[in-house]
Amino acid sequence: MALNVMIVDDSMIMAQKLKLMLGELGHDVVRISQSGEDAVRDYALVKPDLVTMDITMPGMDGVDTMKAILANYPNARFIMVTSHGQEAMVVRAIDAGALGYVLKPVSKDRLSTMVSRALAHAANPAAQEARAANADRSGASQQSDGTMRSVEVEIDS
Repeated sequence: MALNVMIVDDSMIMAQKLKLMLGELGHDVVRISQSGEDAVRDYALVKPDLVTMDITMPGMDGVDTMKAILANYPNARFIMVTSHGQEAMVVRAIDAGALGYVLKPVSKDRLSTMVSRALAHAANPAAQEARAANADRSGASQQSDGTMRSVEVEIDS
């Protein structure tokens, strides 16, 4: 199934790499936004099926951008793109509603796997309800006992 995808990344080199990979996977990139502020505006214009969102950007970071979009479009789907060493941000993103993440440098196989997982998750009504509950709770990066959750980091080789 071909998806309309919006890429949000302040690095045009990274955005072009993602665009090429997504195209090779059969998806259409309908917009590239280079900032969180642009992404909030652009999402309303193109209403893509999926967004790849860089976590670390100048100004509004990827997690806050995702939250702003989800406030108006609760069914929006996000895969976060991140670097090693940002596990706390990944936890924050997943708890805020992201359906998955890929590590830089992004491999086409890993991207394909995460797109498939995001779609399977989004198609599952129970998963959508759990996602909404997670996005609504405060202190999302902590378990009920107050300890931080760990994020399993996979290294693409």
